[in-house]
Amino acid sequence: MLRTAVSFFVLGLVAMLFGAYGIAGISIELGKMLLMVFVILAVISFVAGIVTGKSKRLP
Repeated sequence: MLRTAVSFFVLGLVAMLFGAYGIAGISIELGKMLLMVFVILAVISFVAGIVTGKSKRLP
């Protein structure tokens, strides 16, 4: 998901370079939305790991 967000940001920058501001705006907005979803899911995952207290220790 993070890779896709970065790809949308790069696509938006390239589109802006070529003057396609409509496509650039849409691409950057999609990238921002995917980045926010990634951050929210990462925080939920970290909190769930802390709350459950399960550690991944090797024997």
